[in-house]
Amino acid sequence: MRKTKIICTLGPATESAEVLHAMIHAGANIFRLNMSHAPHDWVRVIVPRIRAIAKELGVMVGILMDTQGPAIRTGDLPTKLDLKVGDIFEFTVRGTQSEEHYSVPVNYDGLIDDISVGDVVLVDNGNIHMKVLNKKGNRIRCEVLTSGTMGSRRHINLPGVKVNLPPLTEKDLADVAVGAEMQVDYVALSFCREPSDVEELRRVLRSHDSTARIVAKIEDQLAVKNINEIIETTDVVMVARGDLGIECPMEDLPIIQRKIVKRCLMKGVPVIVATHMLESMIANPVPTRAEITDVANAVFEQADAIMLSGETTVGKYPVKCVEVMHKVATRIERSGGAGYGEEAMLEDDRQKTVRSAVSLANSLPDSKLVVFTRRGTMADYVSNLRPNAPIYAFAPNYEVCRKLIVNWGTYPHYLPFDANPGRTIGSAIQTLVEAKLTKKGDHLVIVSDMLAGEERFDTIQVRVVG
Repeated sequence: MRKTKIICTLGPATESAEVLHAMIHAGANIFRLNMSHAPHDWVRVIVPRIRAIAKELGVMVGILMDTQGPAIRTGDLPTKLDLKVGDIFEFTVRGTQSEEHYSVPVNYDGLIDDISVGDVVLVDNGNIHMKVLNKKGNRIRCEVLTSGTMGSRRHINLPGVKVNLPPLTEKDLADVAVGAEMQVDYVALSFCREPSDVEELRRVLRSHDSTARIVAKIEDQLAVKNINEIIETTDVVMVARGDLGIECPMEDLPIIQRKIVKRCLMKGVPVIVATHMLESMIANPVPTRAEITDVANAVFEQADAIMLSGETTVGKYPVKCVEVMHKVATRIERSGGAGYGEEAMLEDDRQKTVRSAVSLANSLPDSKLVVFTRRGTMADYVSNLRPNAPIYAFAPNYEVCRKLIVNWGTYPHYLPFDANPGRTIGSAIQTLVEAKLTKKGDHLVIVSDMLAGEERFDTIQVRVVG
């Protein structure tokens, strides 16, 4: 069974019931809604569609809403601009008119205050480089360093520049409200820069009575600088390599990815590796060898999940992409992993109890870990230690089950808990046997509670099926 989870972004190529059905069969675990492009009416249609198909197939499927975030973009241009090295280009704010031949307005008025002479400006995913020469009024005068064609509404990156944008825009707030209404399982915070950004989103979610897990997207140098504090605050981390690869030196990107994955495993926070994993398969039925190696590296590092973006929104082979990821991940998992989970920090008695259960399961042949959890915490602890055995997590709440889908090696199941823990364990074992997830002779290492008078205690049990 594959332990690394697969996240697929939905779009025109994958929104139909038929394709969703095929993607789940191929191995999709979580569907991502990119709110940079998704209207609210579409969200209200697609979420029930996903839930209905998952129910029909009898599987747990998660839904991740990804906010657009406070992106800095150029304005509209009547025609595209062909820029050459040495050209002078101006960015303008607050409706100011430029006196230069090449210019474009910017959607962020504070850019004039945040940027400094000598700073580098990257436009259109880093394809066009410019250097700030001077600032005059509401105009930023730059020299073009790399030639390229600039179109309308291009994304601007400012490596090393701290911008004073709010963590959530008005659009983000409206999108989160719809996500809470539709009970999405995860909400991603784009361009998360510091712990207070996560706390602001958590406050907004609570105001909507949403318990969605927060995914902090690491996309710039400031986020990398504050990574330890962000990990302490968020529920999940995403290494969003698109903007991150523009904001940071490209040769540092693999090191940053490894550092973040390792730190997340040490602190017990699920981590997602995203962007450009099978980019060539947007147009081609077969990935490049480099892409296969990239996916393999993320799986070897034992990231909780790997993500597809354009490959499954507008690509020609969305189901094939899922199949490729499933095949590569399954094969690499059999060859072993980086072992970062062995360095996990155990801060309380419950975590140490879980460590004992994992050690016991690793020592037994044909073992399975069975975890009973009301809020998902114990299942989080078990997954973070990256055991050899699969983790079957039973919870009495569908929302908790879906929030555990992102966890490495974890397969959540809904099960109402009996007042007597023994009867609950019996029901869970029966569920696993009927689903052919365990068989006679298997060792089940069970993490649950037990009754002693009126008190409950965490326990570890070993049972042999049959």
